[in-house]
Amino acid sequence: MRKFNFFLKRAFDIVASVMALIILTVIPVMIVVPLIIKFTSKGPAFYTQTRIGKDKKPFKLFKFRTMITERYDKDGNEIMSENRITKVGRVLRKFSIDELPQLFNVLNGTMSIVGPRPMLDYQAPRCIGEENMRFDVRPGLTGYAQVKGRNNICWEERIKYDVEYIKTYTFLKDIEIIFRTVLLVLKKEGTDVKAEYRGVDRFSKHYVPEEEVKQNS
Repeated sequence: MRKFNFFLKRAFDIVASVMALIILTVIPVMIVVPLIIKFTSKGPAFYTQTRIGKDKKPFKLFKFRTMITERYDKDGNEIMSENRITKVGRVLRKFSIDELPQLFNVLNGTMSIVGPRPMLDYQAPRCIGEENMRFDVRPGLTGYAQVKGRNNICWEERIKYDVEYIKTYTFLKDIEIIFRTVLLVLKKEGTDVKAEYRGVDRFSKHYVPEEEVKQNS
């Protein structure tokens, strides 16, 4: 039964992504958005980033670019990520439009419509114990953690929801998550990260294990 559910999942991924790409091309979001990005800020319209997928295999994730290409100011200081987001980028993020190119990831089999959001390459090795179950399935455009809190729950809590999703997976659960995601996007909930979730935790870029701090002190 579990294998049949995952067969239905993959079949749905292919059909849904093909239909969505056709509709979006007709609308035509996939043509208009890249042009707006190109005309409003210098740099490519699309952005690729290495993420970790099923079985911890790296892949290239596609997004619409929402940030300026400059990483440092004229004095050589690193520009904070939130200060690099363009005006157009804020709108794209607010409605999750920046994620739409990931439908190509779904088509090529590196992602699914629903699943744990793909981690960055430095985050995956920090998973311990059953947290690694999130790599048993393809990462998703949306997931159980997203409908439970989106950006405003900590990484460890997100992973707990990911593991729960995998342990209790059914195809109907995917359908439920998709509908809940649509409602969240329409309400524009959870797109702005609250201050309390911007700190350094085990999965943040600048995290240093306590053992290393003690060794260097």
